[in-house]
Amino acid sequence: MLIEIWSDVVCPWCFVGKRRLERALAGFEHADQVEVRWRSFQLDPSAPQHGHELTTPVLARKYGRTEDEMRDMQQQLVDLAAAEGLAFRLFETLHTRTVDAHRLLHLALDQGGTDLQGRLKEALLSAYFEQAADVGDHAVLRGVADSVGLDASRVEQVLAGEEYADGVAEDVDAAVDLGIGGVPFFVVDRRYAVSGAQPTEVFERMLATAWAESHPAVEVLGGAGETCGVDGTC
Repeated sequence: MLIEIWSDVVCPWCFVGKRRLERALAGFEHADQVEVRWRSFQLDPSAPQHGHELTTPVLARKYGRTEDEMRDMQQQLVDLAAAEGLAFRLFETLHTRTVDAHRLLHLALDQGGTDLQGRLKEALLSAYFEQAADVGDHAVLRGVADSVGLDASRVEQVLAGEEYADGVAEDVDAAVDLGIGGVPFFVVDRRYAVSGAQPTEVFERMLATAWAESHPAVEVLGGAGETCGVDGTC
């Protein structure tokens, strides 16, 4: 079973949603047969390469709020994240570009599959939200990539050029085709979807429904007939 998640590394709800999905997977008996793949989505492709402005005033302008109102909203999210075991530093995060972080996520998928990609995604989210690091800064990205074991020379090659930019664009185009207008957005086997950081129970239902669809029970017709058993008796 494949779960594709469209997400940005500067999306707080994506981190919360990740934790809730992980909790659902922890209780899912077929979790070892579930693959999670992260897809690219940029909340603000026009953001500066290196963040210099805090996100609070940027968001206040975007949503027509005062900075005090936006800080109140952010505090509610900080408190909610804490309930999920996340220590958000939302008042210190910077408005920054994320395309290079997404390109490294594509590199991680190529280099180590979904396991390595998942570890890099976690590290990038933690760097931004729990360490208030600028994930548009190549020095920060090198450090995060190194912490999960990406090949340093390949990381340098990717950051020095535009490698995987096409892959990022393809993910964004796929999001448009699927009608995705916000993230996180979870798609299972391209048949079932969950939009947003829903409660864990919603993800549990998503997993159960998708599994039942892909592994239907066999209907036995005609009742029980004569058989031979696995112990050799007939």
